Amino acid sequence: MPVPRITKEDLKQRLDGGSIPVLIDARLKYPYEHSTVKLPGAIRFTGDGPPPPLGRDQDIVVYDSDPHELASSRVAGQLIRLGYRASSLKGGIADWMSANLPTETKEAPKQATPEPGALKG
Repeated sequence: MPVPRITKEDLKQRLDGGSIPVLIDARLKYPYEHSTVKLPGAIRFTGDGPPPPLGRDQDIVVYDSDPHELASSRVAGQLIRLGYRASSLKGGIADWMSANLPTETKEAPKQATPEPGALKG
């Protein structure tokens, strides 16, 4: 089933207008955990387990970090099959950020301080 796609310009216009969609961050584990940003108000859902509580009348935009939208298209397709109105963000979060569009800060894992002498060759 083809998944509808939305451009960053269309999404930005909708976020600025009155018709704000639910944003779902479907990035794979490593890109998500090692990033300090997300789209404003985005909730995390990767398609594993039941979807978060969403209204079937809400527009949903799913994004990931893949420029070909592989993860977000899979999650959006899953939501569509469950009766939701979902689309995938064309170009993912990378295109969004390259256009200097708004993001929110999120926690990323903290790396432990290396033991003294551990970085010597």
